[in-house]
Amino acid sequence: MSKYVDISSTIFFFFLFIYSVFSQLPSKQIATMTNLYEMLQNNSGNSSFRWRNAKKDSNPCSWVGVSCSSSNSSVTELSLPLFSISSSEILPVICQIDSLESLDISNNHLSSIRDVFISSCGGISGLKLLNISRNELGGSLPTFNGFQKLEVLDLSRNFLMGNINLQFDGLDSLKSLNLSYNKFTGPLPTNLGKNNLLQELQLSTNGFQGEIPVGLVKYGNLSLIDLSHNELSGSIPEIFGELSKLQILVLSANNLRGEIPKLLVNIQTLFRFAVNQNNFVGNIPSGITTYLRNLDLSFNRLSGTIPQDLLSPPCNKICAYTPNLQSVDLSSNLLEGPIPTEISLSLFRLRLGGNLLNGTVSFRSYGSLTKLTYLELEDNSLTGEIPPELGLCRNLALLNLAQNGLTGVLPVQLGNLANLQVLYLQKNKLVGVIPHQFTQLHSLQRMNFSSNSIGGSIPASISKLQSLTNLDLRHNNLSGPIPISIRTLNLLFELQLGNNQLSGDVPAMPSSLQIALNLSNNFFGGPIPVSLSGLIALEVLDLSNNKFSGVIPNFLTEMAGLTQLVLSNNQLSGDIPKFKQYVTVVTDGNKGLNKATHVSTATAGSKHSKGLSIGMVIAVAFVSGFILSFMIVKIIPSLNYSWDRTKFEWIINDGIHKPSFHFSKAMKEVHRQANILLKSEFYTYYQASMPWGMNYCIKKLYWTSKTLSLVSPEKFSQEVKLLNQLSKSNIMIPDAYALTVKGALLIYECPQHGTLFDLLHGSDENVLTWEIRYNIAVSVSKGLAHLHGFYDSTSAPVVLLCLSTRSIFMRSLSEPLIGDVELTKVIDPSKSLGTLSVVAGAVGYVPPEYAFTMRVTKSGNIFSFGTILLELLTGKQAVNEGIELVKWVKDKVEHDQLEEILDPRVRSTSVENHQQMWSMFKISMLCVSISPRERPDAEELQTMLLDVVPQFSS
Repeated sequence: MSKYVDISSTIFFFFLFIYSVFSQLPSKQIATMTNLYEMLQNNSGNSSFRWRNAKKDSNPCSWVGVSCSSSNSSVTELSLPLFSISSSEILPVICQIDSLESLDISNNHLSSIRDVFISSCGGISGLKLLNISRNELGGSLPTFNGFQKLEVLDLSRNFLMGNINLQFDGLDSLKSLNLSYNKFTGPLPTNLGKNNLLQELQLSTNGFQGEIPVGLVKYGNLSLIDLSHNELSGSIPEIFGELSKLQILVLSANNLRGEIPKLLVNIQTLFRFAVNQNNFVGNIPSGITTYLRNLDLSFNRLSGTIPQDLLSPPCNKICAYTPNLQSVDLSSNLLEGPIPTEISLSLFRLRLGGNLLNGTVSFRSYGSLTKLTYLELEDNSLTGEIPPELGLCRNLALLNLAQNGLTGVLPVQLGNLANLQVLYLQKNKLVGVIPHQFTQLHSLQRMNFSSNSIGGSIPASISKLQSLTNLDLRHNNLSGPIPISIRTLNLLFELQLGNNQLSGDVPAMPSSLQIALNLSNNFFGGPIPVSLSGLIALEVLDLSNNKFSGVIPNFLTEMAGLTQLVLSNNQLSGDIPKFKQYVTVVTDGNKGLNKATHVSTATAGSKHSKGLSIGMVIAVAFVSGFILSFMIVKIIPSLNYSWDRTKFEWIINDGIHKPSFHFSKAMKEVHRQANILLKSEFYTYYQASMPWGMNYCIKKLYWTSKTLSLVSPEKFSQEVKLLNQLSKSNIMIPDAYALTVKGALLIYECPQHGTLFDLLHGSDENVLTWEIRYNIAVSVSKGLAHLHGFYDSTSAPVVLLCLSTRSIFMRSLSEPLIGDVELTKVIDPSKSLGTLSVVAGAVGYVPPEYAFTMRVTKSGNIFSFGTILLELLTGKQAVNEGIELVKWVKDKVEHDQLEEILDPRVRSTSVENHQQMWSMFKISMLCVSISPRERPDAEELQTMLLDVVPQFSS
């Protein structure tokens, strides 16, 4: 036995010796890798070089981003993203490794592809993947000679320009080409490899012109075509129907016209088809959704009726293997006729607003529509009653039936929609009363029943709607008093009760009212109630066309937020108090008022007028804003703050908040240490409280900061104004800004609910439900996708310096806003004295690669977002007891302690919620992958999150 052991040991060590001899890299490759090491060391600097912990004389196969053959006899893959490579001299050196199969040099600073790179790398016989995306490549596209085995070429998100002709014609094996987010012009290329093997073609967000060439059909293996956001014209070639393997066809935001090709119906593999924002006409082909999951035909000029099979395609032979129809958007077309009654049970979103549809809202199998979350049928010609069966669609979060011809009463069954957040039924012909069951809608934030014929009284139980922010019941037949309990709606911003038959005493109102309180055209009488004096943030008060009597109380002049006061057509008497200059006061139609002090800035409305119109509000606000701007020019210089008064400007031009902001007080607030909310290397946050209680956040930046990369105040002005284009995308932008000699001030209205961190971790008594957490995740992903896909004047996407629960502000429970967006334009992390791990925000959110780089990236933002997802799922902070949440979660996974991960306060609410949370957990783990390449991009992330609820609610 012992002899056997000895012989075995001898054989073992012999083969170990043989393996060690023959498994080493060739000396030539070792020399090349050593040379590459030194060049990267010099090119990137020690602070950002990701091989800095490796030894130059160690085995290169062990270095980060280096993969070798199974025997370690050759280097096969180099992945060098985020190495801060800027010198193109490195590329020919890399190409000396003739065994390379994959080369990823994305997310660097390369500005050009030299001919020597093409000649050297083109000669590598086995190179299959070349990724140079997310660099700074400019100029025209080089011709790719050689590269006989190249299958994947990604040059997206650079600054390449010019026409594409024969630059890819020599690529024999090309299967995937991505040129998105560049500046290419001219016609679409059709010479994309000799052997017509192309499977994926992504050319979105360029300046391509002309028609879609029929020559693309020669690539019969195409599964993905994305030509969106170009300047293409003409029609979709009918011959596209021959692309039998096509899965995704995106042609959005072009100038395409003609009809939707009927032959697309025959593509059994097609699951996403988007041609929104074009000029398509004609009918929607029948059967187009037979195999689709997502269809977007919105914002075209399509006409005719909706095919009966569109919303509920017949089951096909692949039904058992792929999800059915999930999302349909046909809004803003010219479609007419009835809405099909058959609806796919997997439908998550249905948008048909802004058409000419008629008939009734009548679906079959309402109780089976468990996945339907968004139903938007507004601005059509629908008639009949609101189907009570809609109350069976328990996941509805948004129901919009406004601007139709609907009749009948409000179905009490709608009170069963526990997840409903928005209910729009305005401008119909509804009658009856407001059912008390509606006050069970505890998630409801916006309710609008205006311009109907609803009678009865306002239910006293309306106080149960504690999430309500906007209530509009104007132009109905409501009678009786306003419930006293209405004062407990502590989140209510706007209350519109004008043009009804309400009477009695005006009760105390919620102190949160800010936008408007409209009681016009009712039967209120007696003195103007003193309880209104508590509405210190209220901007518009309309008491016109009532029977108010007595004098105009002086307390109205002390309501610091007031910009518009309408008292016309009452029975008021005495003198008109002196109001602040920017307050517009309308008093016509009060015979007892002293004419010597009578001030009227608008024509009196009749008893049947419609109260304060939106147009009047905007006009008044514009005038008030002009007056305030004049005041600022006069006031600010006297404060000796070295203001450049020509550089003051409002960004948001709706006029709502301009008169409510006192700059003279705000300027004093930002010079008081006690008002500092947050201080960093880059800026200081101050809180400025207006006299009436309104809080503003003011961010102060200093031009002298070493981290600011600003060229001039003028550049800053341009960049900040550009953010206005992001104002409707879950992104928080400043209401205004002002430039000083030394810096800048950014003015924000502080959101009502503070930050997501406050909501999520502030109190164990008010636990966010799973539905709210899910909505927050989807909304933030939407904002992030918009930022990453938004290209500004420099053709660079907006990448966040920091993303955390503290930088997400909550306007409402369903409206998170991503903050600190403008910092990406003014801060240069490379000028900081610290590492980017410190610069890029709170500990726990920083991706691991930032320890080696001085450049924020989109994939880094995804990592931060993944941490936020984990916070939503676990209920824990990003760092707990010194341990980062990502590490804590991964440890739990590694030790098979999965049930300890999810927040027990919400995971047990239902089996369905539990499954959905696990689905989101899988997405979060992709986001926090160590390798940036393994993380999804923002668009993919949003799609995956939207699929969470449909996937697990069956």
